[in-house]
Amino acid sequence: MFPGCSSSRQFEMWHRSTKSNKPAKKKGFFPFRALKTNYSMNYTGLCENWTSHLNVEPPPAATRPARFKCGLSKACPAGHFSFKMASGAASVVGPKMCLEDNILMSGVKNNVGRGINIALVSGKTGALIKTDFFDMWAGDVAPLIKFLKEIEDGTVVMLASFDDPATKLNDEARKLIVELGSSSVGVLGFRDNWIFVGGKGIKTKSPFEQHIKNSADTNKYEGWPEVLEMEGCIPQRQE
Repeated sequence: MFPGCSSSRQFEMWHRSTKSNKPAKKKGFFPFRALKTNYSMNYTGLCENWTSHLNVEPPPAATRPARFKCGLSKACPAGHFSFKMASGAASVVGPKMCLEDNILMSGVKNNVGRGINIALVSGKTGALIKTDFFDMWAGDVAPLIKFLKEIEDGTVVMLASFDDPATKLNDEARKLIVELGSSSVGVLGFRDNWIFVGGKGIKTKSPFEQHIKNSADTNKYEGWPEVLEMEGCIPQRQE
């Protein structure tokens, strides 16, 4: 659409009115090409002048719906971090994590993988500290345990499953995740879907956790449950 014209019909009407006031030209496309050349930089003025002459007011521009950080359904209050996340879909699409409108992990960023995906974020500033993923099907649980033990107090911990998060998960690793505020990691099983946001040093159970069992009776995909999604507002750590 040309600037200043509310519709292609409006521009067509303007063009016809100008043609009717001009002397006949020889056959050919030159007059139209010249019109485009001469007025290509001033369609706004042409359409505004024409609609003003006919006392026609162009319709107001459509109001865009409000957009909140990470695509949340509403804004978070002051002193909170906006987050949105999704688990992986079967063994095909990796998980995705967003915090304060910044994508921390996703397939597009090429930093997700099979197993448990983890993003560490500063509880004070919301700045990303590091990301990693740990293969719980064919990998070793030792690197995950080391990673969990090195998390510093006050760190926000975001975890999401992809494919299988539990086969190699042992009691020590589960206990460390329980200490981050998880209620479901103790029963996490083969190909379950799971998303969780906790924190190092948290004194209560986190309200940000979803878990769905891998069950042939309820699975959305062949061999895997449906994708889990979660959004919310994480309280900023205050000193």
